[in-house]
Amino acid sequence: MALLVCKEACTGCEVCVDECPFGAIEMIDGLAVINEACTLCGACVEVCEFEALEMEAVQPATPAADLTAFRGIWVFAEQRHGKIAPVVLELLGEGRRLADALDTHLAAVLLGHDIGEKASELVAHGADRVYVADDPVLKDFNGDAYAAVLADLTREHKPEIVLTGATAIGRSFVPRVAARLGTGLTADCTGLEVNPETRELLQTRPAFGGNILATILCPNHRPQMATVRHKVFKQLQNDPGRRGEIMAVAMNGAAALRSEVLKTIEEIEATVNITEADIIVSGGRGVGSGGNFSVIEALARAVGGAVGATRGAVDAGWMPYSHQVGQTGKTVCPKLYIACGISGAVQHLAGMQSSDVIVAINKDPEAPIFEVATYGIVGDLFEVVPMLTKAFGEHPGGAP
Repeated sequence: MALLVCKEACTGCEVCVDECPFGAIEMIDGLAVINEACTLCGACVEVCEFEALEMEAVQPATPAADLTAFRGIWVFAEQRHGKIAPVVLELLGEGRRLADALDTHLAAVLLGHDIGEKASELVAHGADRVYVADDPVLKDFNGDAYAAVLADLTREHKPEIVLTGATAIGRSFVPRVAARLGTGLTADCTGLEVNPETRELLQTRPAFGGNILATILCPNHRPQMATVRHKVFKQLQNDPGRRGEIMAVAMNGAAALRSEVLKTIEEIEATVNITEADIIVSGGRGVGSGGNFSVIEALARAVGGAVGATRGAVDAGWMPYSHQVGQTGKTVCPKLYIACGISGAVQHLAGMQSSDVIVAINKDPEAPIFEVATYGIVGDLFEVVPMLTKAFGEHPGGAP
């Protein structure tokens, strides 16, 4: 739908301006002008006695190409220093399910240098085919190079669905690929389904600050592209005996690259990476300061876990962004999640409520975090957490 203004009928009475609850109508040179805040609610149409405003149906965009020419599901196989990112194996498991539902093949695209032996690992986790681009230019991640290779391969082989991890690498270059291909991209998906009749990918992601889940379709363009959060899907069991096709592809256009990677510096973490940890100890604004996070870090060390933080704690500068758990941070699924001084905002819950066991420590008995917690401790974290640290320190590897 679209909201149209009939310039000949508009008198500039401003009734519609007062009626619009979103401030989406302005008067410019005596005529109503609709701005980007319009939600197409239609309230202004009903109050305009001069019939100067009307809702008009907009014809859907025509398909950019013959959609029947696109078949297959692709997973971008992100790797760093020759190690396949865990999210890739999760995507292969989900891609296998979707490919079986559509009766099509599942392929992985592996970019890097001296990484050919990793192709068999992707086959063992569900891929029917692996495209390997092995070139010195691809040794370190370069958005220009990665986008060029993936876009060229996609144009040539025409997959109907392309899935990528919602990682720093995936988020940085996959939008370029979508732009080059003239298709849509849904970011940070937490759920995927397919309609076998239309072959449309139903891409579900949090919206409006995590308060609702939106399902997004791309009906008129291919490939359908989505980035997916880590720890959302389960990996398939590794099958070393599985067989698949491994295809070498050439790296073209290296001379046209606009940037060059000079040096890569790895972040040094004192504890375990939160996306891989079985135990996470997180702190929120209730911790009070960056210095007080030493209490959280001590417990994390005692239990052999990672340190997490809420967005509020990260925004305050108490912890680096790499430790942020939540909708705008990382999605985690540990066996044990200990939430210290965290109230339980929906944005944070979206990133951790799939944890097997959640222990909440908060002095406010009405804190929303207790609604999702497996166990709750009402008390001052600066009294409770040191007691837990001492107990685990006295009984390492077992329950105190």
